Amino acid sequence: MINEKLIIQGKKKLSGELEVAGSKNAAFPVLAATLLTDEDCYVDNIPLIEDIFRLFEIYASMGVEVEWLSERKVRINAKNLNPKKINLELALKFRGSVLLIGALLARFGKAVLPQPGGCVIGVRSIDTHLDVFRQMGVDIKKEKKKKKNKDHSIYSFVLKNKKDDCFVILDEISVTGTANAVLLATTFNKTSIFGADVDYPNTQLIEVLQEMGVKVIGGGTHNIQIEGNRKLKGFRHFVMYDPIEAGTFIVLAIATKGDILIKNVEYKFLSFPLKKLKSFGVSMDIIPRENGLVDVKINPSKNLNVKKVQALPFPGFPSDLLQVMGVLATQTKGQTILHDPLYEGRLKYLEGLTSMGADIFLADPHRAIVNGPTRLYGQDVGSFDLRGGASLIIAGLIAEGQTTISNIYQVDRGYEKIEERLGKIGADIKRVEK
Repeated sequence: MINEKLIIQGKKKLSGELEVAGSKNAAFPVLAATLLTDEDCYVDNIPLIEDIFRLFEIYASMGVEVEWLSERKVRINAKNLNPKKINLELALKFRGSVLLIGALLARFGKAVLPQPGGCVIGVRSIDTHLDVFRQMGVDIKKEKKKKKNKDHSIYSFVLKNKKDDCFVILDEISVTGTANAVLLATTFNKTSIFGADVDYPNTQLIEVLQEMGVKVIGGGTHNIQIEGNRKLKGFRHFVMYDPIEAGTFIVLAIATKGDILIKNVEYKFLSFPLKKLKSFGVSMDIIPRENGLVDVKINPSKNLNVKKVQALPFPGFPSDLLQVMGVLATQTKGQTILHDPLYEGRLKYLEGLTSMGADIFLADPHRAIVNGPTRLYGQDVGSFDLRGGASLIIAGLIAEGQTTISNIYQVDRGYEKIEERLGKIGADIKRVEK
């Protein structure tokens, strides 16, 4: 991993088009599903980001064949999958590896994986996953191992008590917890899952599993029933466009007062955030396209007032868009309350905004009050996590002077070639080695 940073000269006039790429969060469960079969699976519209590349490296370590057929399309064949050869170091580095547990348990009845890493946004325990697996008859053992003077947890999972009629209640509406329950349920006779997440990653996963031969009743609701299949088929799937990237670009256009058209927006999964932005005073044109897609054009908007933004499970306001709203709040009138009930480190990026001149009061690890409008000035700031890093890029674009953002690898984990894409609409942004 190269230690790189972004250097941004702010206050540039932005105009043009930003095309949204494939969704990272939708791709992960779909790619996990490829491990359930020994037949070929074809996945298109793959986002070219670091987390996907790391996942494919893990696949290669286990003997999974990944063939790039075009720039964004892959053929995956897991016929020779050997979970004993998994590269645990890579699995440790990003959160998406947690979905390998459900897939490997479904295929082999056992799995060994570390506590996954990812963004530094607070304690991201896998307790919900562990609880789900135990309800489904999985025996779990935890072992502490030291690596480079740090303790890491290694979990061993063994499916010992497989039930013909399994009943699972999630103790929170968890995106990946739901996906793991669904993945493991594919080999059960019947599984009822209560409190399931209904956001787009699980919508995509269920769509793929149905093509593979799994029967799903109640898809799109919080209570679903899975009827498994011992012999799952291969599939072809086009990964949906990324709602979080689309939301990031939309807020970027608002904050920078740019003349920007955002293309490939999955309207269904952004309808609530778009409604909230309109209620805050944002003027926008929503241009319908085919297959539920829209393009969004942001118009000059005056007297914006972002009152309160609380992150909630779908169909509420996405937690992954809370941070960019904090940047927007620095440029709007009055007081804004930001609240993320789940992650106590989600607001850590506000330290960077405060150093740039923002007037922010951190009430507690979950809530902050932003007073605006304030003028931002370029500073040297660090990127603690994926979405916080994207937020600081937006701050750099609207700040006076030069902003330097280090640890840009965090942003690369979810946004493809961000400096090249923003450069095409007029941003003065370049990547340099530290």
